[in-house]
Amino acid sequence: MAEDFRFRDIALPAYGPTLVNSLGHGAMMPVLALRARELGASVAVAALVVGLVSVGMLIGSLPAGAVIARIGERRALVVAGVLDALAMAAAAVTPTVAWLALAVVASGMMWTVFLIARQGFMIDAVPFHLRARALSLLGGSHRVGLFGGPLIGAAVIAADGIRAVFLLAAAFSLLAALLALTMPDLGAERRIAAKHEGYASVASVLRRHRREMLTIGVAVAVIGSSRSIRTSLMPLWAEHVGISASTTSLIFAMASGVELLLVYPGGWVMDRFGRSVTAVPVVASAALACLLLPFAGTVAAVTAVMVLLAVGNGLGSGVVMTMGADTAPVESRAQFLGGMRLFGDIGMTSAPLLLSLLTAALPIAAASLVLGALGVAGAGWVGYWTRHLDRRLGLGVRRVTVRRD
Repeated sequence: MAEDFRFRDIALPAYGPTLVNSLGHGAMMPVLALRARELGASVAVAALVVGLVSVGMLIGSLPAGAVIARIGERRALVVAGVLDALAMAAAAVTPTVAWLALAVVASGMMWTVFLIARQGFMIDAVPFHLRARALSLLGGSHRVGLFGGPLIGAAVIAADGIRAVFLLAAAFSLLAALLALTMPDLGAERRIAAKHEGYASVASVLRRHRREMLTIGVAVAVIGSSRSIRTSLMPLWAEHVGISASTTSLIFAMASGVELLLVYPGGWVMDRFGRSVTAVPVVASAALACLLLPFAGTVAAVTAVMVLLAVGNGLGSGVVMTMGADTAPVESRAQFLGGMRLFGDIGMTSAPLLLSLLTAALPIAAASLVLGALGVAGAGWVGYWTRHLDRRLGLGVRRVTVRRD
């Protein structure tokens, strides 16, 4: 069966829903704060509303795993797409900030369902020797959506205002749900067996696999926090050194292009040489970027630091999903992936919070150096445990024949 596998056979069901849904989220996120302000929110409250997307993802991770274990990946993607569309439509028509906040939390929860379900489908659909490439392309399709979404959103705003962007996001979510119907239901037999034996609780699965959670799970959190440096620290530093918002956007666009170019090569490297070869560069590039940033006072220097971050992120596209897939058990897989997702979300939210605390007490350059030092320690942790995982999987291991006379 592995020999007959072709990526084009799963292209539409595997990557179509992700690309479409990411286009909607990519269009919505840049104007979410503006929508809150339009409804009368202060700047602080508008920033809080934006942060509620992450809150929804955090609180939805574990319940999402439990739900997917019961209804399956295909049905979960369809339900999540429909409910996300309702949340986005509500955000478009609501007259109050409070209802907008609730819609945003709901959307974050549905996005988590989407992430876990598509990951589970790929584990079943793709043979192990192509797993990293398949999941890297999945991460790449997500990046393409987030890159193209704001461009489409800008055109919609010019034609019909900010509210129309949320209706556009709702339409994309519905389209993603329809595309998910093209997926085969690969886990049906496993779910029937689990139903007869009784579904394992999320807590019991996490206890049973606590070693993986406290090793690879923590590594996933470190990778998540390293990736969030790009969107939390870099814009603040660009403003600090006097770079205009338009130039900063161009720098980010250039870095995004570099990331996309490295998506498939990163997956090939992971399949051939192991997960550590790309996981470590994600964290190491972020640590080095933080250590170099205080010396970047020009557009060229800031661009170079952003490209450094992009190289690490591009090579590591899909590495978190791949590590989760590698360590997930066959039984109770969705509950396990929900736990891994929680670690990733904790990592993504921890760096911005830590940066906020550091910049309240230190100059931004000093805060960057502290984050860099923490990143170096994180790279050591990620390197140790991902190399351990590679050895267990038989990846990147040289087989040495010992001659005995």
